[in-house]
Amino acid sequence: MRILGITIPNNKHLDIALTSLYGIGISRARKILEEAKIDSNLKGDKLTSEQENTIRKIIEAMTIEGSLKREISSNIKRLKDIKTYRGVRHSRRLPVRGQRTKTNSRTVRGNVRRTMSSGKRKAEKT
Repeated sequence: MRILGITIPNNKHLDIALTSLYGIGISRARKILEEAKIDSNLKGDKLTSEQENTIRKIIEAMTIEGSLKREISSNIKRLKDIKTYRGVRHSRRLPVRGQRTKTNSRTVRGNVRRTMSSGKRKAEKT
């Protein structure tokens, strides 16, 4: 089954398989299946074409995938343009939501610390 150009895996339960779409998590997938009146334990290959179409209609009414990514990036760009605190943190590539930076967020900041060794170089095997 393909929705919005993304192939939904057939070998997984539907509530898990729908999470392969960006913007749909497990709880939203279960709400979609509940609205479509489809059992979440079914697998993708067991669906009828009518059930596939109902799921497709519900999902296409939502903002997911490319449009959601564009919306998020435009929101971040707006914050950067008006120079809010959050926008400045985004532009400096620092944590935005109040996390500490002294010990954590090393990979984001480029502050990757390596453990010290004995100082001796390992002998090369020949």
